[in-house]
Amino acid sequence: MYFEKAGKENTQKTLQIAKEEAVKRGIDHIVVASTFGETALAASEMLRGTGIKLVVVTHNTGIREPNLQTFDPEIKNKIENTGGKVHTGTMVLRGLGTALKERGSQSFEQTVADTLRIFGQGTKVMVEIVAMSADAGLIPFSDVIAVAGTGRGADTAAVIKANSSNRFFDIKLREYLVKPRDF
Repeated sequence: MYFEKAGKENTQKTLQIAKEEAVKRGIDHIVVASTFGETALAASEMLRGTGIKLVVVTHNTGIREPNLQTFDPEIKNKIENTGGKVHTGTMVLRGLGTALKERGSQSFEQTVADTLRIFGQGTKVMVEIVAMSADAGLIPFSDVIAVAGTGRGADTAAVIKANSSNRFFDIKLREYLVKPRDF
């Protein structure tokens, strides 16, 4: 399915498609990107009672300003109390690459991130959160469904064969389930 435009208005439909495909394909992990927690909470509520394991990946503390964690701690507690996992870590394609870019140098990580953005911001984020979740031992190195978006909310979902960041190029985006045409 393709959305005509990117954006958070596609969140519920994206999550519904991800859930239906996970059930249909027997995929037992869904990884969701969430900056503030709204998308994560919607995913948690939608997956309740399905047996699908939810992993939410947030931005690292300090990404916007020193000592600030943007993910709502009350939402984190709700998700963890229903069996979901919330992972906060440095984005695989950001880290030192961002520091180098700020000094006027293009890093390998930035080149990979910019290349993935050719397919949409959601694609870049999905690949990244799968690597982060695999690094943290939260998902198996097998097919999972990843959900991300352009800006806030979710508008992109795909089946991705997971692997760790040190085997980044062994991660395989097997099939888009939904994505925006215009991003």
